[in-house]
Amino acid sequence: MFKYVGNVHGNEAIGRQILIYLIQYILENYETDKRIEKLVQETNIYIMPTMNPDGFEAARVGDCDGLQGRPNANGCDLNRNFPDQFDENSEDQIQPETRAMIDWIEHNKFVLSANLKGGSVVASYPLDVSVQHQGSEFDATPDEELFKHLARVYSNSHKTMYHGHACGEDSFPGGIINGAEWYDEPGGMSDYNYLNSNCFEITVELSCCKYPEAKELHKEWENNREALLSYMEQVLIGVKGFVKDDENNRGVQNAIIMVEGINHNVTTAKFGAFWRLLVPGTYNITAVAPGYG
Repeated sequence: MFKYVGNVHGNEAIGRQILIYLIQYILENYETDKRIEKLVQETNIYIMPTMNPDGFEAARVGDCDGLQGRPNANGCDLNRNFPDQFDENSEDQIQPETRAMIDWIEHNKFVLSANLKGGSVVASYPLDVSVQHQGSEFDATPDEELFKHLARVYSNSHKTMYHGHACGEDSFPGGIINGAEWYDEPGGMSDYNYLNSNCFEITVELSCCKYPEAKELHKEWENNREALLSYMEQVLIGVKGFVKDDENNRGVQNAIIMVEGINHNVTTAKFGAFWRLLVPGTYNITAVAPGYG
């Protein structure tokens, strides 16, 4: 299961539009493009062009740097609204949009995802928050090498991102950065995916201008088309299989898949299926479940 989510900030409109273009591209090319056919045949693809439609309605075309339309109708920044691992009180003001996303994330075995935003041009990967809530404080996950690989795939496949200096004084070597090293973002969606589900999610900043004129949209689609497809294809890397009961050959749901040396586990889906993203290498993998020795 793969997902793209756009427009978490209502005034960052590029993600919303290129995801609509992506849907159209997949539908129009499925019968003629073997690459698209393979993606559709082997992946459950979920695309949410806008997580914040109310904010989008309030935003203004041509507003590159402003904040109008960034929050939802209640004035809440949705990408600061997910439960924060370092703040026990962060669930007190969960918004309806955030709650819907939490339910979606927790009740589905998503494998890979990206959150599409705007305001810079870079692929940012978790963790996005540090213990001290201070900016420029690197905070890696146990899957640092995997996340760097995923971010590089998007950046290197983008027409300009890999240069690393698209917007003003921004400087991102290779077009990627650890989120917490860039700035502290408590309550972010990418961290929530990683810490509370099977899903690995990065945040992709798509454009210097948050809400460009319509004439810029096709160029932004061309800048991102290959990156969107190449990133989706990463859902198939690593290992996959089934965990089954040896006595009756039935799949074991919610068995824990552990990779030696990486302190982050995923769980099996219905019928015991699992997918664990990994960079190339040799690994010892163990499956455990209650009631099994």
